[in-house]
Amino acid sequence: MRILLVSDYATPTGGAETALFTLQDGLRRYGHEVRMLASSAQPEATRNAADYRCFGTLGRARTLVQACNPTAFFALRRALGDFCPDVVHVGLFLTQLSPLILPVLRRVPTLYQVHWLRPICPIGTKLRPDGQDCPTPPGTICYRAGCIPLRDSVPLALQMTLWRRWSAAFNVIVANSEWTRQRLVAEGVPASTVIWIGVPSRAPRPPLSDPPTVGFAGRLVHEKGVEVLVRAFARVRRQIPHARLVIAGDGPERHRIDATIASFEIEDSVVLLGRQERESLEHHLDAAWVQAVPSLWHEPFGLVAAEAMMRGTAVVASAVGGLAEVVQDKQSGILVPPGDERALAEGLVRILSNRETAEEMGGLGRVFAQRQLSDDVYVRRFIACYDALLQSASLSTRSMR
Repeated sequence: MRILLVSDYATPTGGAETALFTLQDGLRRYGHEVRMLASSAQPEATRNAADYRCFGTLGRARTLVQACNPTAFFALRRALGDFCPDVVHVGLFLTQLSPLILPVLRRVPTLYQVHWLRPICPIGTKLRPDGQDCPTPPGTICYRAGCIPLRDSVPLALQMTLWRRWSAAFNVIVANSEWTRQRLVAEGVPASTVIWIGVPSRAPRPPLSDPPTVGFAGRLVHEKGVEVLVRAFARVRRQIPHARLVIAGDGPERHRIDATIASFEIEDSVVLLGRQERESLEHHLDAAWVQAVPSLWHEPFGLVAAEAMMRGTAVVASAVGGLAEVVQDKQSGILVPPGDERALAEGLVRILSNRETAEEMGGLGRVFAQRQLSDDVYVRRFIACYDALLQSASLSTRSMR
């Protein structure tokens, strides 16, 4: 089978991009021929792995490119003519590749894998600036509520209009969680299938040893809830004085996190690692008794929780979005209300105060991850989707004769 993967970015710098490369590698292991089309935009100084490229930018013109990127139209048309794919798989979309690619896709069976709420929200989160959930379809409310600046309102309104007009180019829309699927369907996007993101299989982490350690991995941004975690950990320290917190990641909230740590005088028990490469990150997190995922927004899936479970690490996570599907409460971890530092602290203490509990929950999470969240399961589920899509296209062609 020849499969063309289409994405805004071809650099492994985020969860959606990492999932795309996981899929690409897995499809090739199964003997399929895979190529990738993406924009030239590179969020970081990493290699752009696309076989076909169109223009992309992270500068001031980005909003215009999102609404109307003619180079994406021509690059896709060239790729279809050159590669002649059996299936096109569109991943991350609408942040570089504009809806202008959609009319081209009517010529080939196409699947759209939705990683976040970008098809129904110009900022992708469905959260207003005050942190409250936004129940309103995109439109003038996006500017009036302060979600987007005035200069972006017209091009993004055009983008949403073109997306709705041409979205039927997608034969199948796949969501990364049931929560994401339901949010899409509620606003008229016909997502029919759920496929959880897969994470690479690996050996289990070593047996736990002192000190009891909490791990966190992610960008240091408000919606990830890192400050809530630091406040919760200060409570943990009162009951388990020798506990440690390891934070891997960087971002605009770094100085705020530093200040919060200092205000609680827990600098001696918190380690800020900064951004880590995958191998180094896994090495540091192997020592964690529990991984905290204290998100304040509705994580569409929760990749770091899945990675922790594959490692064999118990998880304490906010009961929001896809996290509530991936983490089995009281089995592979503990779910707590988002933003509730007291409940988060209690969940962490329950695991950190009992090594057997940490090992048992971690073991159950690993079994679940191997059965439901492995990269091989992920790839095989998409192959089944492609087969069904091609069969449906074949039947449709026959009926038209």
